[in-house]
Amino acid sequence: MKSGTIRDEIHIGRVIRNAVIFDFKNSHGGAVNTDNLLQTVARLFALLEERRIEYLLVGGVALLQYVEGRNTEDIDLIMDIASLKKLPELKVTSQDENFARGKFGDVRIDILQTRNPLFENVRRQYAAKQHFAERDIPCATVEGLLLLKMHALPSLYRQGNFARVGLYENDIATLVHQYHPSLEPLFTELAAHMSETDLQSVRTIVNEILQRIERFEQGQREGQ
Repeated sequence: MKSGTIRDEIHIGRVIRNAVIFDFKNSHGGAVNTDNLLQTVARLFALLEERRIEYLLVGGVALLQYVEGRNTEDIDLIMDIASLKKLPELKVTSQDENFARGKFGDVRIDILQTRNPLFENVRRQYAAKQHFAERDIPCATVEGLLLLKMHALPSLYRQGNFARVGLYENDIATLVHQYHPSLEPLFTELAAHMSETDLQSVRTIVNEILQRIERFEQGQREGQ
């Protein structure tokens, strides 16, 4: 496992509850009982551990171990969809080849299925135990999060999802700026899971992000 940098203690239940409370879409007839979200999240991770279900925390909550200010209403996990037989409390509401979505009580769960070779490799090779208020949880490293976000970008562009493109690119920029990870090994990893055209697109996007970071750092130096 690659190591990860520990930040201040993150309370996943509070992150989810605050995101739900401050999302204006939930103010119109929403049925979420925010008072129970803390207990629901704690119970989810307790059951995952008690029933020995292998998983990896990714997405916005995992990102909070490395950067501040991310807001998310759902929990993203890499896991084998077949292992959900051990967790019947999680009700799958939709599923395709690589992804599934479900509900555990009032908490939305997005599942990245391990049948996807990249997702499985991230779970096995880019993971570190991180301390959360609820418990220690296997969490994606900076490199693991970068792999997932870079892999998703070409698809988001094709979907015309401008908001998520901006969000993912900002996440990549923030992680690269703060942690200066080696990027070439990540591109090598992605090459086994993407078309050459998509990989070149990701390289172009990342190069633009690196240029933005350089301009930012230059501005900081000039302002000193």
